[in-house]
Amino acid sequence: MSQPDQADNPAGHEPTRRERLRPLELIGFSAILAIFAGAIVMMSSREFVLSLIFFGVAFIVSLVTLAMLGLGMKPNAVEQLDIQLQDEEQHKKDGDH
Repeated sequence: MSQPDQADNPAGHEPTRRERLRPLELIGFSAILAIFAGAIVMMSSREFVLSLIFFGVAFIVSLVTLAMLGLGMKPNAVEQLDIQLQDEEQHKKDGDH
């Protein structure tokens, strides 16, 4: 992989390993919740197809819920600086045209 240039990352902030793996954590947690829901339905009804349906629904609902909660978090100082720099760049581009 090549290094990202400054145009892609104007704040000079290189994401940490934890920041890069955050989406995988959310998917993994959603999968665990979905497996739990599917297992509960399988144990209570003995219907394999029904447990697959509940697994899929639980996975999608938990993934969307976790994503919405993640979007609702307040950005930290580095993220706010990045947002400001991107806004300034956009205003400069809009002013040129």
